Amino acid sequence: MDLSAPVVAPVGGRTQWGAGGPPPAGAAEVRAPAGVVAYEPADMTVTVGAGTTVAELDALLAAHGQEVPLDPQAPDATVGGVLACGLSGLRRLRHGPVRDHLLEVRLVTGDGAEVTGGGPTVKNVTGYDIPRLFVGSFGTLGVCTRVTLRCRPRPRASRWVIAAPGMVCHRPAAWLWDGGREMVLLEGSTTDVDAQAGACATLGAAPALPAGAHRGRISVAPGRVRAVGAALDAAIGRGAWCAELGVGTVHVAGAAPEVLARARAVAHDHGGWMLREAGGDPADDGFGRPLPNRALMRRIKDAFDPDHRCNPGRLPL
Repeated sequence: MDLSAPVVAPVGGRTQWGAGGPPPAGAAEVRAPAGVVAYEPADMTVTVGAGTTVAELDALLAAHGQEVPLDPQAPDATVGGVLACGLSGLRRLRHGPVRDHLLEVRLVTGDGAEVTGGGPTVKNVTGYDIPRLFVGSFGTLGVCTRVTLRCRPRPRASRWVIAAPGMVCHRPAAWLWDGGREMVLLEGSTTDVDAQAGACATLGAAPALPAGAHRGRISVAPGRVRAVGAALDAAIGRGAWCAELGVGTVHVAGAAPEVLARARAVAHDHGGWMLREAGGDPADDGFGRPLPNRALMRRIKDAFDPDHRCNPGRLPL
């Protein structure tokens, strides 16, 4: 890290540069090293520089029949960037949020100290859970330089299908709903996928999320997703949103910034939040109202970055 710079901004692939608050103006950009540090297929762990792209990591693991299901929307996203933004992919329903894949993280804090949290194995790790604290911090606690990730077996078969009425399946990877169709991603052995798909119609490709210059994602209790969908139909129209059933995430997008303002109002009415991913009102910090844990977040920020040099403004602290 450039300790002579008054403010620094960690930079990955810039694929989520619009999420959260705006990057600090005039900051010195800092990039993490890339490349594989260690890979133990038998232990199902891999250590890489945080600047490694998800596509590079996936190609390495695929040769051994493994994967880390980070699932960013853009394959040129970096591993460190995906973790810093904390935006889980569509397969969260089966594989869990991105924080569940992180075993160890190495950070350089705002005062130049190197901090390592977690460990390369699940066992014998004590102390504060620094890895989970880093996920979703948007680079405000320090610059991530290296991570160790938990690998999983790569499914031998996967298929998107349109759910039939009353469909029941074991641990689907994703279950999307756009107000009309319910679309399910099945994973596993070919025999299992064929059996669970049954007579369901197969989708030729993965369903596309709503597109537009103004994008965001709502987070609500999973049990409220269908009510949120009905309200979004009235507020922004069908086709401008798609929900992840069982997770509580609803993706919204549109051509006008008013789409995000209306979607945020719906989220608040149902006890949820909305993170702005792109576009929207430039003055919007991405959350719309003060966070209930803001005081705690500020204390953590002060502990890791007392001079507030790391990405100030990306989170509403």
